[in-house]
Amino acid sequence: MSDDAAALPTRTETATDMVTPACVAALGATLDLETALHTGDALPYLWHWIFFRSVTPQSQLGSDGHRKKGGFLPDLGLPRRMWAGGRLRFLSPLAIGDSIVRESRIVGVSQKEGRSGKLAFVTVGHQIRTLAGLLAIEEEQDIVYRQPATPGAASPSPTAAPSQALWHTEIIPDEVLLFRYSALTFNGHRIHYDKSYATGTECYPNLVVHGPLIATLLMDLLRREQPQVTVLEFSFKAIRPSFVGNSLNLCGQPSPDGKTIDLWSRDHEGWLTMSAQAILA
Repeated sequence: MSDDAAALPTRTETATDMVTPACVAALGATLDLETALHTGDALPYLWHWIFFRSVTPQSQLGSDGHRKKGGFLPDLGLPRRMWAGGRLRFLSPLAIGDSIVRESRIVGVSQKEGRSGKLAFVTVGHQIRTLAGLLAIEEEQDIVYRQPATPGAASPSPTAAPSQALWHTEIIPDEVLLFRYSALTFNGHRIHYDKSYATGTECYPNLVVHGPLIATLLMDLLRREQPQVTVLEFSFKAIRPSFVGNSLNLCGQPSPDGKTIDLWSRDHEGWLTMSAQAILA
């Protein structure tokens, strides 16, 4: 735990939910899943992100559409925040129809100076169990806080995506895809649906594709290529934003022994937008 985290009061949060068939069917439709899933089937990897929605009252939302800071998530004096990456261990499958519990806590806070100004990183740890107490998922999420956007500010230097991939598929995210994923996750962040806010306040060129959606699409690429594998661990890091209307290339490259899968996304200009890795049983 960082010194900053140690200075904060202990922050924990518990949420309960149910892996409902209707929500699973909605995400399956959004991802063009070929085969319907039913009660008792294993929940696909990363689909737990559509559960435990933050049902914040409208009066407690910030100007960006997120829950105001200062409750569970600390207020560090930086207004912009995004999910920057994370690490997961899959210990036991969740099944459709399961009642589930998530215990969350702040495990780390750090601050630094970047090219775009002050940055802060908050790491949130989650443990997800069935109602019977079986631990299914251990997860850490990295949330980045940033200063207000400045028009014309220099962007970090882009990184070229790997040129070789055994697996590859291309999609063009549109407004409907972003709307559906925002609705499924009850994510009110305006960069995903309010173009005037995304371009005017946040200074992006267009609506931003959700980082967790890209990670889910990368995991879906693995599922389509190797549907029978068991994933033990998964990690991902957002490198560069992806935007509506531009092609998004989803790529995968297994290691020689087939136990590790490198996954990444690249944009229409060939820049790396997300890197990820899956470790298989």
